[in-house]
Amino acid sequence: MRVIRVDPERFRDEEIEPAADIIRLGGLVAFPTETVYGLGADALNERAVRRIFEAKGRPSDNPLIVHVSSIEEVYRIAKPNRIAEKLMEEFFPGPLTLVMEKREAVPEVTTGGLRTVAVRMPNHRVALKLIELSGTPIAAPSANKSGKPSPTRAEHVMEDFESEVECVIDAGRTEVGLESTVVDTTVYPIEILRPGAITREMLEELFEVRVAEKSDVARSPGMKYRHYSPEADTVVIVGEKRREEIKRLALRLAGEGRTVGVAAMNGKEFKSVVPHVYDLGASLEEFAERLFDALRTLDRFCDVIVVEGVEQKGIGLAIMNRLSKAGRVYRV
Repeated sequence: MRVIRVDPERFRDEEIEPAADIIRLGGLVAFPTETVYGLGADALNERAVRRIFEAKGRPSDNPLIVHVSSIEEVYRIAKPNRIAEKLMEEFFPGPLTLVMEKREAVPEVTTGGLRTVAVRMPNHRVALKLIELSGTPIAAPSANKSGKPSPTRAEHVMEDFESEVECVIDAGRTEVGLESTVVDTTVYPIEILRPGAITREMLEELFEVRVAEKSDVARSPGMKYRHYSPEADTVVIVGEKRREEIKRLALRLAGEGRTVGVAAMNGKEFKSVVPHVYDLGASLEEFAERLFDALRTLDRFCDVIVVEGVEQKGIGLAIMNRLSKAGRVYRV
């Protein structure tokens, strides 16, 4: 596995040209976006896309998100309606994925057999330049083995993959930390298939919005299958008395001989309870940015992870979406 380390603000095109060559030749490249690291291949090359599914151990009916470097490129692979065009105008580039009617150029393996395609334009200089240099839209789910927490650092990618991936572009830690919001623009009210940093409240300023229920059909990534799960038993505590319950539960489990980790906002106060504590910051934005790193870090040392839950407003909806799939949620 080749590792290319770049400064996302000062890199030169030639530094990542070898990665673009790999994409053009049908290979796999893990690359940074503002959300998480993606595992990329030429979205229009059926054989290359199949390699993504094989490397991740991903079910073939779980569609991929196609990343583009310009609005013009969207029209090459999709048929945006007026709703999609307005959302692109407001939020591209950014952590928003739009589900639209696909064009014939996109193979069914990329869309999980669906007649729609999920498209986004990442707000990250390295990602945009990689797509541009590759000369093709790039299909890219998160660069982790299926079911594991998503990668927010290149080290996370390298923990999960060895020879399956030809190249990793290391541009440091991602900014948002949670995967993009996915919105179905083919229905009205528009439907949030996966919440993210573009929140329901932000979307409601433009259109009527509803949040999709769990489905047996994977209409977008993150809907049908188990995701974001550490090996450790993971418990999420929500409610007004959550911090007291986290302390009580952590002490009880430690008394039973379990190795317990706690991930919580302003986490220092839990260091007197258990030795393994990951501070999730003082804001929901910091919480989101650090969450997957917290799960991966604590998973190295602990057989139980107790996580503080949050209110499902703003980006809190996305945080709890991920946590509900990572472990069991209890309200106190």
